[in-house]
Amino acid sequence: MEEKKQGMLYLCATPIGNLKDITERVLETLQSVDVIAAEDTRNSIHLLTHFGIKTPLTSYHEYNKYDKAEVLIGRMRAGEDVALITDAGTPAISDPGEVLVQMCNDAGIRVTSLPGAAACITALTLSGLHTRRFCFEGFLPSDKKELADVLEDLKKEYRTIIVYEAPHHLKKTLSLLSDTLGDRKITICRELTKKFETVMPTTFGKALEYYESEEPRGEYVLVIEGADRDAAKRELQSSFESMSVEDHVAMYEAKGFDRKAAMKKAAEDRGVPKREIYSILYK
Repeated sequence: MEEKKQGMLYLCATPIGNLKDITERVLETLQSVDVIAAEDTRNSIHLLTHFGIKTPLTSYHEYNKYDKAEVLIGRMRAGEDVALITDAGTPAISDPGEVLVQMCNDAGIRVTSLPGAAACITALTLSGLHTRRFCFEGFLPSDKKELADVLEDLKKEYRTIIVYEAPHHLKKTLSLLSDTLGDRKITICRELTKKFETVMPTTFGKALEYYESEEPRGEYVLVIEGADRDAAKRELQSSFESMSVEDHVAMYEAKGFDRKAAMKKAAEDRGVPKREIYSILYK
């Protein structure tokens, strides 16, 4: 008797605002799979109705992500194909779909991703900030200790930073990031791809002034300038000015460096040629 073929998981990107951004491939897949797992079936039914898709829906969200993943994996093992959609954008990006993908990989279930809209990339391309290197933070954690750790990491982040935020937390988050990172450039994006799309290149200081009188509305993507590497290097170099060259080299020797390596490290710290360190030590 021939063994029944396993089904697979399709990660289907849905529009973040403008329904015309959905792809033909996603529409075909949503029509053909056995079931669609949606973050909020009440929201997703409107999308499916708009495109005339009658595939059965089931919920998959933050509060059932482990138990429901087991159920969906069981269905895929039995040969059914499952499509995963989020409320808007690409599943598994700042989304419980991440767990389902991990569990499918562990179970040997094939997963494929159907690309499409993603708010983080859309905002980044509109920001006017550096796009070659960036990091995505999603929503900042609510746990105070975890938040403190993340903010400490962001202080030293040289890449462009992308953060999501809800309207009722926006002012607090802007203030927190400003206090932590300083008055950097930031591009504030909201209602992306929609009729009232807003892209506001500004600074933390000006943004905080603006929202003193403007009530935040809609979901926000914050694209933030990374730390200035050259300024950080100058600050580090200046921190060694109060230390003598002899003490600086001795510091590295105490850490186990030999004299030559310690001189090289001290020269790098101070931004000077190694021969300058040598001439001071052996004058």
